[in-house]
Amino acid sequence: MKLLKLLKLLKLLKRCNKRMGYWIGVASLGAIGLWAVIGLGRLAIAASGPTDALWVLGGSIRREMAAADWAVRHPQQPILISGGSKPPCIRALFDRAGVQGDRIWLEQCAQSTFGNCYWSLPLLQQWGVKRVSLLTSGSHQWRAGWMARLILGSHGIWVDVVTVPESGVPANQEYALKTWLDLGRAGAWAVGSHFAYPQCQRVDRLDRVNIKAWCQQGFRCEHQAHLGNLCDR
Repeated sequence: MKLLKLLKLLKLLKRCNKRMGYWIGVASLGAIGLWAVIGLGRLAIAASGPTDALWVLGGSIRREMAAADWAVRHPQQPILISGGSKPPCIRALFDRAGVQGDRIWLEQCAQSTFGNCYWSLPLLQQWGVKRVSLLTSGSHQWRAGWMARLILGSHGIWVDVVTVPESGVPANQEYALKTWLDLGRAGAWAVGSHFAYPQCQRVDRLDRVNIKAWCQQGFRCEHQAHLGNLCDR
């Protein structure tokens, strides 16, 4: 008799567990759906607002040249350059364009497109950015654009992609495997970035870059910028 009662109890617990699992699954799907709807709503609002900042991905000095032109046309907009060229080269470009460096920031931790998103997101959030223009090369726009939209979009930041024509061999070589692996990483970090908050320790304002100090270390700028030898000036 005791064995029979025990078997009945086990069957009852099994049924309860199944029902509980079902309702937990329904609640989880509902929460995910609600989170997605709220996220899409935030993105729609952000997309309808003004552009808050320019975000430049490193890889070619032509991107920083285009950023200097952008800065002239948008004198109130802050600019974040992630993993760009040597700081004195960037400063010389903006000086040549007559742009003050107090609204240009250099993030020097990123070593890849994923790194651009990883390190730049916290900075853009600190600025209160809701809509950002991402500046990169045409050959890089598909992978960079979708990685940025996955990661920044999960935080309600709308991303517009602006491209710069390149000459010669682009620094970013695009391959299908590389693209899909990066998109997978971006998807994972779109979730993980809600629980971790990396802070780059190599962030500086452009007007604080000391070209003379850099000359003591030695550096070279890409020839496409036509800056000459900055240390001879």
